[in-house]
Amino acid sequence: MAESLAPGDTIGILGGGQLGRMLATAAAQLGLKTHIFAPEADSPAFDVSAARTIAAYEDETALKAFAAAVDVVTYEFENIPAATAELLAGLRPVRPGPAALAASQDRLTEKDFLTGLGIETAPYLPVEDAGALIRAVGKLGRPAILKTRRFGYDGKGQVMIREGSDLGAIFRSLGGAPAILEGVVPFIKEVSVIGARGLDGSFVAYDVTENVHANHILSVSRAPAKIDAEAAEVAIATAQKIADALDYVGVLGVELFVTEEPDADGRPRQTIRVNEIAPRVHNSGHWTLDGAVCSQFEQHIRAVAGWPLGLARRHGAAVEMRNLIGEEANAYAEILREPGACLHLYGKAEARPGRKMGHVTRILDRDV
Repeated sequence: MAESLAPGDTIGILGGGQLGRMLATAAAQLGLKTHIFAPEADSPAFDVSAARTIAAYEDETALKAFAAAVDVVTYEFENIPAATAELLAGLRPVRPGPAALAASQDRLTEKDFLTGLGIETAPYLPVEDAGALIRAVGKLGRPAILKTRRFGYDGKGQVMIREGSDLGAIFRSLGGAPAILEGVVPFIKEVSVIGARGLDGSFVAYDVTENVHANHILSVSRAPAKIDAEAAEVAIATAQKIADALDYVGVLGVELFVTEEPDADGRPRQTIRVNEIAPRVHNSGHWTLDGAVCSQFEQHIRAVAGWPLGLARRHGAAVEMRNLIGEEANAYAEILREPGACLHLYGKAEARPGRKMGHVTRILDRDV
């Protein structure tokens, strides 16, 4: 099988949520077909794909039939079972490869991988039981954050430990699962880098994006981030270092903390620490759909197809993206009346609290 696809070939996508939906739309614009594999019958990506498979990720028979129907496999979220990725990798190219999943699915493995590359993170220690938690808190101090090692997203699977916190109760509240304790980083901003690495090793990155969260869910992203030029360069170089180390193919999201520390002369200097990596297109990159020459979704499709990467240049002086969470999506008519607002709804049937239902992008002719 050729490493590069041709128009008319099929990309298999594991996961049928909004990211899969936007990937499928980008693929169609490039003359490529998509086949969505997801266990949920109401997956919004099914609406825009050429083919679908509704089956569990552990269903080997369905996975083999899926692999036979596609030319390359990618995924829209990182909690695909490792066994699923390994099985498919033996049948079709999987891009990004299983190594990227392994590095990002377990928070301890991820931190060890990053620090092994010489990349700064929050201080951390493994926590296997309640006794280990007591010892870890003694070393890292309070406040600190206890997180499950796997399956945490949008603030789930983590608890803040403060003075007076009952450590035994906190450990039990996470189900007694293997965990990691992280020290609190005194950051001044949360930012992300959306980068893409091609099959040939080429790399491009969008402007560093500044992110604001509400209730542990991304609320607003703005590009470019208001950080020092040197810090932005370090952030992008860090993302490329991670992508190269993983021999990555596709779009990668790297979430970072910006801290401010005095230099040798006592002047404030911004530094970068990685919070976590996401081996996929990323919510904080949604602004690129309307605000960049080549969106993160088209960029990912280009990469996994083995095609040249597109231009990551931003339109306008700045771009702002706001998530529409739960009932906020019901304001679609008002948003549509706003000149210049670009509305994206994800086709989800039920607007539950905390559920991402869509987003709106605004391209600005001024700094924000």
